[in-house]
Amino acid sequence: MRLPKVYNPYISAIIATIGGSLFGFDVSSISAIIGTDQYLKYFGSPNSTLQGGITAAMSGGSLIGSLVSGMLCDRLGRKTTIMSSCAFWMVGSIICCASQSVAMLIVGRVLNGLCVGFTSSQVPVYISEISRKDVRGKMVGCQQWSIEWGILIMYYIGYGCSFIKSNASFRIPWGLQMIPAVLLVIFLPICPESPRWLASKGRWDECHEILAKIHAGGNKEDPLVLAEMLEIREVVELEKSQTTSYLTLFNKKNWYRSHVGIFSQVWQQLVGGNVMMYYVVYVFQMAGLTGSVNLISSSIQYVIFLVFTFPVIFFIDRTGRRWLMIIGSLGMGTCIWIVGGLLKNYGEYAESVGDPVVHPVQQLVTGP
Repeated sequence: MRLPKVYNPYISAIIATIGGSLFGFDVSSISAIIGTDQYLKYFGSPNSTLQGGITAAMSGGSLIGSLVSGMLCDRLGRKTTIMSSCAFWMVGSIICCASQSVAMLIVGRVLNGLCVGFTSSQVPVYISEISRKDVRGKMVGCQQWSIEWGILIMYYIGYGCSFIKSNASFRIPWGLQMIPAVLLVIFLPICPESPRWLASKGRWDECHEILAKIHAGGNKEDPLVLAEMLEIREVVELEKSQTTSYLTLFNKKNWYRSHVGIFSQVWQQLVGGNVMMYYVVYVFQMAGLTGSVNLISSSIQYVIFLVFTFPVIFFIDRTGRRWLMIIGSLGMGTCIWIVGGLLKNYGEYAESVGDPVVHPVQQLVTGP
């Protein structure tokens, strides 16, 4: 049976950005749980190094997934690659849910990370390739908003489950992680394939038809459609005339753009947001908050994510990307500096709040 197709690019983008919520679910499935007594007791109160390894396992899988996703995506297509990667997420979620040890949990998170590497790199590509130029930034920006919705939803699921006085308090959230992947596999087939990918495979008639349905209600002679076809044809012919590999990214023509693309992401991560995203529970714990008060207070920053990202989506295509990134980086750096100063002057060491994970060196020196 042939599935019906939805050619509205906004609906396609909404469906595709479910892939972003996978990343969000994974973030808060750790941040909402690592401070609970049930988690600490079952996994033997992992020290800071081990907990760092558990948290970073997803990032390790993401690194591998993002490196291989481009090659597979060019070969199999955007939709097929994204849907196939969901298998890693489902299996990883099952392993996390059934974890009997830290090693098992790390394996599950690595598999989850493989999927995040695929979806976080290829969903924006897919969205950009079905979007008009004048709204491309806005539509790709929805990916970040989806990540933040995933973070907030899973965090509150984790918070609610923290009241369960058994291992189910962390097994239920880790099992529920599968839901976005299932939805993505169900709904993505009704979205059109990327016109650019079809063109790269010589399927020009399909490319033209999809562009017409996406941008002009099926009118193949629409000026916008014809201009897009011409642009895609030029790009495809240029790509075929050149040898492409990872080394090509660093030749004389591309090194500067590659530098900007890579290090804008590197510094976006190193500016400090991940400290608060993954370990906000520990930060609030050092600020003197414990139990349910800590968990519900920690969720405030996830609400702020959503509130401040939404208006930015509408500025991306007007003000440009660069200044928004500069302003955001300066704001984040300032906030992290303030948090560090407050904790330095008013924060409590680990033994004061009863969690040796937060400050193991001080715990070691002073004793229990």
